[in-house]
Amino acid sequence: MAPEVQFPCDGDGVCMRCKVKPPSEETLTCGTCVTPWHVSCLLPESLSSSTGEWQCPDCSGDVVPSAAPVTGHAGVESSGSVLVAAIRAIQADVTLTEAEKAKRRQKLMSGGGDDRLDEEDKKKLEIFCSICIQLPERPITTPCGHNFCLRCFEKWVGQGKLTCMTCRSKIPKKVAQNPRINLALVSAIRLASVTKCSVEAAAAKVHHIIRNQDRPEKAFTTDRAKKTGKANAASGRIYVTIPGDHFGPIPAENDPTRNQGVLVGESWEDRQECRQWGAHFPHVAGIAGQSAVGAQSVALSGGYEDDEDHGEWFLYTGSGGRDLGGNKRTNKIQSSDQSFAKMNEALRLSCKMGYPVRVVRSHKEKRSAYAPKEGVRYDGVYRIEKCWSNVGIQGSYKVCRYLFVRCDNEPAPWTSDEHGDRPRPLPNIPELKEATDLFVRKESPSWDFDEAEGRWKWMKSPPVSRKAVAALDPEERKIIRKAKNGNNRLLKEFGCQICKKVLSLPVTTPCAHNFCKACLEAKFSGISQVRERSRGGRTLRAKKNIMTCPCCTTDLSDFLQNPQVNREMMEVIEKLKKQEEEAESSKDTAESSGGNNTESEEEETQTVSEVEPPTKRIKLVDTVAAAASDCVGK
Repeated sequence: MAPEVQFPCDGDGVCMRCKVKPPSEETLTCGTCVTPWHVSCLLPESLSSSTGEWQCPDCSGDVVPSAAPVTGHAGVESSGSVLVAAIRAIQADVTLTEAEKAKRRQKLMSGGGDDRLDEEDKKKLEIFCSICIQLPERPITTPCGHNFCLRCFEKWVGQGKLTCMTCRSKIPKKVAQNPRINLALVSAIRLASVTKCSVEAAAAKVHHIIRNQDRPEKAFTTDRAKKTGKANAASGRIYVTIPGDHFGPIPAENDPTRNQGVLVGESWEDRQECRQWGAHFPHVAGIAGQSAVGAQSVALSGGYEDDEDHGEWFLYTGSGGRDLGGNKRTNKIQSSDQSFAKMNEALRLSCKMGYPVRVVRSHKEKRSAYAPKEGVRYDGVYRIEKCWSNVGIQGSYKVCRYLFVRCDNEPAPWTSDEHGDRPRPLPNIPELKEATDLFVRKESPSWDFDEAEGRWKWMKSPPVSRKAVAALDPEERKIIRKAKNGNNRLLKEFGCQICKKVLSLPVTTPCAHNFCKACLEAKFSGISQVRERSRGGRTLRAKKNIMTCPCCTTDLSDFLQNPQVNREMMEVIEKLKKQEEEAESSKDTAESSGGNNTESEEEETQTVSEVEPPTKRIKLVDTVAAAASDCVGK
């Protein structure tokens, strides 16, 4: 490759190569032309000087053999980009067998290089950690182009060493204090470790049709709001067909645009575009959820200095406790204690039930090595294992704290693993010694790892959505509306108090409450009939677990040992469903035959329908009584 030219800083002090304005301590001034140069963009050959005053490459007349490493996004990821290109070239070579391709990839990763690359690209492929001489785990690339493991780099910098171990180039303070993982190198290592590229063909499925044509594909900005960015927060087409309270990952069947779902590692320009793909719906708030249902997603954006991010697990701080009145919309000073209410209660409920919570990281989180360099990135689902209250870093007021642990079937963006997460032991949290209101989940989680299938999945039924999907075809809306109208009538008489749907395999408890058999068993799954006790090494008598009815205080522990389905009620429900279907079919036939009615007839029908509900109610009660009497007679 042809050698590139080194460039000085312009009149504004901005480096003409990396487009960054370096601080004064990171610049050198030529003794001849008095021109400032960015030290990180100069080659080591240009930094050496035989005379007392340093001369720039233009004044010294030395020929630069190759280009200096470029700082910024392009320079940091150059080695990863070259490695990806080399691996793809090996995969595209049809003359090689799979064994030969694997051998070449192994040679490439071991530092042997590829004969088809020139010398400069081979230098860029020196990807091993400069400290442990292994493939870097969570790689960090310094401005001089050398790679380190995140743990090795933090240990090296923690000893006060701010120079590269290989070339002794100065490591900028910004890189030392806030290292960012080289995601291009992560993907390159992951690609090289794959033994065989195979893409499973997804089965054809029927998807919803998005009906948001009236919304633009990107949020627009008015002339008055060009400085502040996105002006209309409600604009922007919604690309996924999920309700606002959807739990867990977004699968392919809810992505009619691309038919792949929202994948881990996908990033967007800002929170507005993130909302359009359903990863995190709120534009500003960091928690999406409802106190009576649970939390669906959270955003890590540096709002609270108490947050600690360790990648596979992190400590999250709840919301509230700040005075945001008037124009104090960005106040970061705690003025009162946080409590487990509203969004904080939603997070605690997700902890109690073991629901998966989607997590997005923003570039505004400056203290985390796992945050993206720009935009907002989806990092998969996590599960809240513990929550508690503790005095925050500011030292005056209590904050709500949550321990999130990753539990996704896809690998994290910062790891080179091919597979997703596996169950891992919980980390040691020192602040738990002084915690109050500690809550630890005791029952089995709803989202858990299935050892037989080797993946994370719903072990219990996910929460029933209480919000409508806004992106549906008009015909689908009509079908759903008809089904809801029929179900609403049945729900008044035969509704489950847990899932809020028409009873399926109804069970009547001794306290006369009705539930679906599956819902009732799932409610108390993982809870044994008796609890073993011990104290001081002595075994005490087992204690009976009290299983309270979801609707009252009656103990159902004896009843749950062998719950029986109420067959008579099930026959009544089936008979009513059949009558509803016959009534709907006859109504559709009448509408198709009498489609040319006049406006006066429509108004008359509408007037009569307004007076019908009491009559319909009486007919429904009579129908239920008749169906029940028929079942009893049988």
